[in-house]
Amino acid sequence: MNYDIKDINLADIGKKRILWADKDMPVLRKIRERFEKEKPLDGIKMSCCLHVTAETANLVRTLKAGGADVVLCASNPLSTQDDVAASLVRDFQIPVFAIKGEDNATYYKHIKSAIEHSPNITMDDGADLVSEILKNYPELHNQILGSMEETTTGVIRLKAMEKDGVLKFPVIAVNDVQTKFMFDNRYGTGQSTLDGIIRATDVLLAGKVFVVAGYGWCGRGLAERARGMGANVIVTEVNPIRALEAAMDGFRVMPMIEAVKQADIVCTVTGNIHVLRKEHFEVMKNGCYICNSGHFDVEIDIPALEGLATEINKNVRNFVDEYVLKDGRKLYLLAEGRLVNLGAAEGHPANVMDMSFATQALASEYVLKNKGELENKVYVLPKEVEDEIAYTKLDTMGISIDKLTDEQIEYLSSWETGT
Repeated sequence: MNYDIKDINLADIGKKRILWADKDMPVLRKIRERFEKEKPLDGIKMSCCLHVTAETANLVRTLKAGGADVVLCASNPLSTQDDVAASLVRDFQIPVFAIKGEDNATYYKHIKSAIEHSPNITMDDGADLVSEILKNYPELHNQILGSMEETTTGVIRLKAMEKDGVLKFPVIAVNDVQTKFMFDNRYGTGQSTLDGIIRATDVLLAGKVFVVAGYGWCGRGLAERARGMGANVIVTEVNPIRALEAAMDGFRVMPMIEAVKQADIVCTVTGNIHVLRKEHFEVMKNGCYICNSGHFDVEIDIPALEGLATEINKNVRNFVDEYVLKDGRKLYLLAEGRLVNLGAAEGHPANVMDMSFATQALASEYVLKNKGELENKVYVLPKEVEDEIAYTKLDTMGISIDKLTDEQIEYLSSWETGT
């Protein structure tokens, strides 16, 4: 088996982490049990470019149980859990190409390895895998039945590809499914981002001025949890509706140039480029922590920060780099500007990834069931698939809900009955 990981001897620890996560992923476990019996992915080759974590391990185990020939590479150079990668190779015979802290050349070499698997279905977290296939592997375009995209940034890129007419196969925007973005983005990102910040810095959040850039589902989850730990939260936005929502939710809202003057911590969660720029670094307080929980490291203009620094001290603490400016101020960049929740911590808790990865697994099955019927567009899963995941999750939590009566169904579907 061909693979490239840090150390196969880490597998014992990785297996424990995978099985620990599995106990909190009951929906995915139920899907895996069905997949083992029905083999809906039998004969399908799959390449997955995802964060190599214990939760992801249980997803690729599920795909393999369904009959898929699956390989996994990293979607972020800092997010790989090396012990998990080792266990996937040794204990579950799944090829992995991922090493935590890999350089850019190695990152793309690993993506190339996943592409050389010659997949029929791909899974992406940020669209790097699909982008490489579309740009450099035209011979694969016709054999790919579809792809799944996990994150907001990736969906933005894929919709741009569709608009430009370069998308050569259908894509399921898993990120846009309610069982993903309303839970994974809000609850998962909110908790795991604070986990990463605290692990990296050991900062006490209570009483700190915490600036959240962006009030999408990730931003609102982070803002809510930072406030819950006693931080004084400021939200910055470019969307007037979201800015109004943040204000109505009780947060201070202002332009970034004003917010950073007060900030003890700034975290970007927008999916856009250069949200923090030179003019912001120039007015930040001494000791400010800077971090990102959007997918790529471009949200923070790191070259501009380096240009302002007279001294850069790497790893003054694990995942913390110190930038000393000309006037003596010190700014601290966490996790190299990459995803702080995965770079400095372990990413989302298994319980919330359960729904996201259940959606991924069912999206793969949906693509196969609709082979040849989907156009080269970005799709959202049908409501009945979402409902299946939500009902299953409620069942595993011991929660039951009401159902509409026949009378209520008729009322909601008619127009004759008035007040």
